[in-house]
Amino acid sequence: MSSTELPSVPPTSVLPKSVPVRVAEGERLRSVGLPGVTLTVRSRPPAREGLQPALFVHGLGGSSQNWSALMAMLDGDVDSEAVDLPGFGDSPPPDDGNYSITGHARAVIRSLDASGRGPVPLFGNSLGGAVTTRVAAVRPDLVRTLTLVSPALPELRVQRTAVPTGLLGVPGVAALFSRFTREWTAEQRVRGVLALCYGDPGRVSEEAFRYAVEELERRLRLPYFWDAMTRSARGILNAYTLGGQHGLWRQAERVLAPTLLIYGGRDQLVGFRMAQRAARAFRDSRLLTLPEAGHVAMMEYPETVATAVRELLADTADTAATRS
Repeated sequence: MSSTELPSVPPTSVLPKSVPVRVAEGERLRSVGLPGVTLTVRSRPPAREGLQPALFVHGLGGSSQNWSALMAMLDGDVDSEAVDLPGFGDSPPPDDGNYSITGHARAVIRSLDASGRGPVPLFGNSLGGAVTTRVAAVRPDLVRTLTLVSPALPELRVQRTAVPTGLLGVPGVAALFSRFTREWTAEQRVRGVLALCYGDPGRVSEEAFRYAVEELERRLRLPYFWDAMTRSARGILNAYTLGGQHGLWRQAERVLAPTLLIYGGRDQLVGFRMAQRAARAFRDSRLLTLPEAGHVAMMEYPETVATAVRELLADTADTAATRS
């Protein structure tokens, strides 16, 4: 990448201060320094001692807040932590500027290794689904179960509604889009994102919409916002073209962990038709399809998703007990 494509990103130490990240009731935020990256981790105190730890990984343009509703639903089942990927949420950019699927997966692996919490029930949505698929394939010792919500796995025929998001990864497009939309308000941007990601944007409460606008306003003030979005989108595009042992579908076939796949019938970013291919690729999989859901089923239907997760965890525990 040439130095003229994107503006240089200032060191983390000189980034401007902005409004605080929202922390829901019962949640805590902490910053974790790791080799080459600093991650913000959102957690909830477990309902009781002895619950198995779980880790949640968000999608492109999202943050750990995307998992708040589901984490609250699972308070009595797991000890929840959600990570802000490098450059997203409240995590600063990675030191090496690597926003590839492998780069994000490396950050997740370093977080799990440093915390000693693995093996964990691992969750991923969209970009996070691709990242956690790679983590589960290359480090099976860290993953007890895998839950993927609309994972960004390669598609031969991408939906037309997903094309604009993919174009963010093309050099120069992000800068052009930024100039074209500079008059858009945060409210307009959020409404556009909700229309793209939700099966029914009307399910979003006024309070949740207001929080989303505040968060977007905060992130748009960060000098690395478009850089993180663009390079991560490019990372997805590059992963789509990667073949051989490093291809995401090949890695899906290598995943040993019991896997819950969740697809929305109104998803405009990941084709609903990919659900059956995914169910065939992951060797120990179960499939939950939600006809009315969009791209973020864990935000739209957290109760339904939580029920499926509990069943996965219970069945996995029963299988482990039988083998022992």
